Amino acid sequence: MAHRININADMGEGYGHYQIGNDAEILRIVQSVNVACGLHAGDATVMRDVCIKAEANGVSIGAHPGFNDIWGFGRRQIRMSADDLEYLVAYQIAALVGMAAYAGAKVTHVKPHGALNNMAAVDRDYARAIGRAIRTVDPSLYYLALSGSQMEAAALELGVPLAREAFIDRLYDDEGNLCSRSNPASVIKDPAVAAERVVRMVLEQEIISINGKKMPTAFDSLCVHGDEPTAIAVATACRDALKAAGVELVTLPEMMKA
Repeated sequence: MAHRININADMGEGYGHYQIGNDAEILRIVQSVNVACGLHAGDATVMRDVCIKAEANGVSIGAHPGFNDIWGFGRRQIRMSADDLEYLVAYQIAALVGMAAYAGAKVTHVKPHGALNNMAAVDRDYARAIGRAIRTVDPSLYYLALSGSQMEAAALELGVPLAREAFIDRLYDDEGNLCSRSNPASVIKDPAVAAERVVRMVLEQEIISINGKKMPTAFDSLCVHGDEPTAIAVATACRDALKAAGVELVTLPEMMKA
């Protein structure tokens, strides 16, 4: 059986004169990017530049909305009404759509960032608010959702196109949710470890928890975090290992059309 997968990366998370992550190098490795939309990170110029470089590299572009929390890099939980969250996400998607137009490119998916992603994975109201924002701004956009989460359920309930995600460089708990970053072991920084795990994930269609529990899991895309210092080494090792295992790497729209 032929295998194919999409690798995505979170990027465009610099701000003004501050650069976070090596966006130019990551764009040579992954097939899709999730671009920060100006609230947890990023600004109009950063968004435009990433979109232009992504289009030049044949990389599909997604919006990466988060909480309005630059100081906390969007990794602090914020409680707000579902309606306010919906409009906040719609605002960010629309901002990236505008910046992508400078590259002659189309936004193809939406993936929540950081604490918003973690909260929406288990909070039905948050998950549905994000889905409604996607459906309102552009109902053709894929909701890139943690596999098995409330976000996946919301996409199915709302009729929003769904793409399921798993993570290359993060560990899971025994319920299939991402381990908290408060645990120093939650982020996989060793390229060899990440490469061995990712090949197994794709070929066996399973994830393994921090305690060794095997969980059969359907996913269409695998994420690597572009802001990590080890991002380039981890992403390169995983890409090379997947290719060596005969796995085809494609953009998210190509993955979903197949």
